[in-house]
This record gives sequence, structure tokens and C-alpha cells, in this order.
Amino acid sequence: MVGILTFLAVVTVIIGWYLSRQRLFSKPWLEVGVIDEAFGAGGQPRSEPLDRPARLGLGLFLAVAGSLFALLISAYVMRRQFPDWQAPPVSDLLWFNTGVLAASSLALHVTQRLAGSGRWDDAKLGLFMAVSLALLFLLGQVLVWRQMTAAGYLVAGNPANAFLYLIITLHALHLGGGLVALGRNALRLRHMEEAGQARVSAGLRLCAVYWHFLLVVWLVMLAFLAQWVDDVVAFCGQFLT
Repeated sequence: MVGILTFLAVVTVIIGWYLSRQRLFSKPWLEVGVIDEAFGAGGQPRSEPLDRPARLGLGLFLAVAGSLFALLISAYVMRRQFPDWQAPPVSDLLWFNTGVLAASSLALHVTQRLAGSGRWDDAKLGLFMAVSLALLFLLGQVLVWRQMTAAGYLVAGNPANAFLYLIITLHALHLGGGLVALGRNALRLRHMEEAGQARVSAGLRLCAVYWHFLLVVWLVMLAFLAQWVDDVVAFCGQFLT
């Protein structure tokens, strides 16, 4: 339970911080300069798209997705207390896949920084690397699935096996949805004259936030699968008793 509460606390703090940056509780009709900020020189509306609704939507989605993964962890912890639980070994390939996902997240972070500074050619290369690494991660997860089934750890063989496959599949589906968003941003980047630089840059920033979220979720899931959380709780328990 300590691990679950810790994860929920971390997710709540991150989401609260993210939503606070969207000025949800601001009163624009009382703020000075709001009208001037909405219009440029000569009273003309600004040409860049307002991405605040998109950021708010992403924040709400992260809240829902974080709650879903937290419930999955809760079910995982409760179910493993039963005597029929036999945890499968953590494949070495999972560690490689984790490094690939971290590299993809880093590449996307660098990409959105390059786009923000106007280095669009470098941003295209960074986006290509981020997508390629994400596809490599998904391929690695499929190989883990096949490796586990070939070793006899079938879905119906043990509840622990079913949870492992469920965690891999659910995370892969969220990553696949992120790849769809990256594909749309890649098209905007290719036709930037039509989409607009501000819109492309904003889209890449949102994708980078989502990628960092998926990386954190995967690291937490892997910590439970590798029983790191149990070791940390046992270590801390020595100082509390």
C-alpha cells in the first residue's frame, strides 16, 4: 500500500502542478492587459493558435490515465498476496526497452526545444529519431511477449503472467496513441507553411509532455515488476521499527 500511495501522491502533485500552469482559476475579466495580449499591433488578432485548451485537455487525459495505471498497480499488489501467485522472471530485454523509451523521450524533448528556437531542419531529424526509437520500443515489447510465451509463461498459466501481459499491452496502447499524435505533428512539420510555426511548436511540446509521462509510468510499473518497491519498503521499514 505504501508504494501505491506514493505513486498516487506523485501523480497528483505532477498533475496539480501542470494544471496550475494552465491558469484554471484565473479571472481574465479582472486581469489588466488581457485584451492587449489577445491582439497584436494595430488591434489585429494574433496569428498564433491558442494552445491552452489543448494543454488543459492533455492535463485531464493524464489525470485519467494516471488514475488507470494507479488502479492497475493497486490490483497488482492486492492480487499477488494470494498463494497461487508465481511472479515470472523479468526479461533482460525489458531493461533494453526501457533505455530505448528513455532515449525516445529525450529525443522528443530535444526536438521541441529545437522547434522552439526555430531550428526546423534539426527538429525534423529529432522527431524522426524519437518516432524510430518509440517503434523500436514497441517491437522490443512484442519480442518480450514472444520470449515469455516461448518460455512457458502463458497468459492463462498464472495470474502474475496475466498482469505482466496486461501492463505491457496497456502501456503499448497508450504509446501507440502517442505515435498517432506524433504522426500528425510530423505532417504539420512537413507542411509548416500551412500549419504555422506556433502550432507545430505547441504540438511538439504537448507530445514531449505525454512522452515523459509514459516514461515515468513505465519506470513505476517496472519497479513493481522487478520488486524494487518491496526492497525499498523493506529497507525503510528497518528505520521505522
